[in-house]
Amino acid sequence: MRRAIMDIGSNSVLLLVADGTPGKPGMTIVETTNVSGLGTGVRATGRLSEPGISHTLAALRDGFAVARAHGAESIEAVGTMALRIAQNADEFLAMAQAQGTPVHVISGDEEAELGFLAVANDPQFHHHRRISIVDPGGNSTELVTADRSDDGWAIRFRRSFPIGALALRDGVLAAPSPDFQARLQAVQQLDDAIAMDYLPHQSGFTVVLGATGTNLISIREAMTTWDPERVHGQMLDYEEVSRAVGWLCDMDDAGRAAVPGMERGRERTIHLGALILERFLFALRTPECAVSVRGWRHAWLARLA
Repeated sequence: MRRAIMDIGSNSVLLLVADGTPGKPGMTIVETTNVSGLGTGVRATGRLSEPGISHTLAALRDGFAVARAHGAESIEAVGTMALRIAQNADEFLAMAQAQGTPVHVISGDEEAELGFLAVANDPQFHHHRRISIVDPGGNSTELVTADRSDDGWAIRFRRSFPIGALALRDGVLAAPSPDFQARLQAVQQLDDAIAMDYLPHQSGFTVVLGATGTNLISIREAMTTWDPERVHGQMLDYEEVSRAVGWLCDMDDAGRAAVPGMERGRERTIHLGALILERFLFALRTPECAVSVRGWRHAWLARLA
């Protein structure tokens, strides 16, 4: 059965259309990304902005049309952190329903678990006995560590943190090119929010999901055309991520937008996502991480199949 899932995130709307087989999402037919900024400003105001709502409703309409054009027999649109915390989330959900693109919202725990399963069930990483995933988003970052056993996976740690690139852009790192003092303040805020000495040196094999990791690889490779097979499974070490924070923060939005390999629309947040990834790698005390182009939407389709 051909199914479609749309991930309505704080910063982007992601569409996946795939042919499902039992327990697997199956062959990918099409994937699209639309940076719509639904959660921009929500941490500061408590509300979804009119531009964010308008752009995301348009992205939903486009996504449903693309899914139908590719023969999807079912389409599900699922919201995450921005729709969990916004005071006017019900207004957005009503508008989405009225235009024939209904959205429902999942919890942070479910988002974290599905993100982990997208990695744990990936043949690329299947041989690792302990896996940690870090999934930096616009308004939340998910972290899960689990051990493989004969009966499945035993969760050692799972949490959705209220930490995201949009929240940083709306706060201490609002300047397009934040100075060194602002960066230090952001590091302190992030470390305080993580607020733990996380299983030091016990994270196992670490994988980063989402646009931060994939963009750091596409920038490193100067990719002018998106090639997920070239990105998937590549490694980022802590020092490389830390250096990327520095030189990306030294640029403004226009400068970052001109960097070869930068996904359109990510120039406002890529430096902030890199900083979040750096602080989580520091908390895990892990020197490197692999990059996955898969996300929780892949595990969602596998579960449906």
